[in-house]
Amino acid sequence: MSLRNKINNKKMPVHVAIIMDGNGRWAKKKGFARVKGHEKGVDAVRETVEAAAELGIRYLTLYAFSTENWKRPKYEIEALMNLLVESVNKERKTFMENNIRLLGLGDLKSLPEKSYNGLNSAIQETSGNTGLQLVLALSYSSRWEIVETARRLAEKVRSGEMESMQITEKTFRDTLPSASIPDPDLLIRTSGEYRISNFLLWQLAYTELYFTPVLWPEFNREDLYKAILDFQGRERRFGMTSEQIQQQKSAS
Repeated sequence: MSLRNKINNKKMPVHVAIIMDGNGRWAKKKGFARVKGHEKGVDAVRETVEAAAELGIRYLTLYAFSTENWKRPKYEIEALMNLLVESVNKERKTFMENNIRLLGLGDLKSLPEKSYNGLNSAIQETSGNTGLQLVLALSYSSRWEIVETARRLAEKVRSGEMESMQITEKTFRDTLPSASIPDPDLLIRTSGEYRISNFLLWQLAYTELYFTPVLWPEFNREDLYKAILDFQGRERRFGMTSEQIQQQKSAS
């Protein structure tokens, strides 16, 4: 039986987030410049998006460029930004044909003007699509998002729109820049690194974590299937006991 046929369609994660790691190491292993790794990584993005859409996953968030990545060499940043524009423009037709909606998460206005305009144009063009919601985390860090949320709430308190005692977990969650996106059910990180790297720290409180040694340019739909099968084999308790979970299932 193929891996795809082993997947239980009734236990599909609603939101899968991926830290796409290993482009540079893949390029080094092959004797290429780092930029070549990023170019090859686009192929992995395409295959993963196609597989996620076919599986019926509702949200797919890809950590494409962190705020820390601005520290990288200038030539690499420029290559990444150009690749972003080229990739988004190239995939627009595919997004429309497959009912995929593109969203952006992060300090997008810090992107170069050409990259920002190209991304924003694609976001607007696909805004009516109702299939897979593809979220690109760009110039993003979780600490940036949490600080941005604190600023928004502080301004509401300052303006008299709300009292400080009205700030709860729910109001904080509802004020996050990612408020319209449900928390991930499954986080995948490639390349064998075991860390979260400042990604969706608030949202990952009860997310299942899956780490694979596969470098991102070599990640394919079979690797996605493996991660989902691993996810489906876990019991998600959200602080409760196994017995309570079983009782809930019996009651439903």
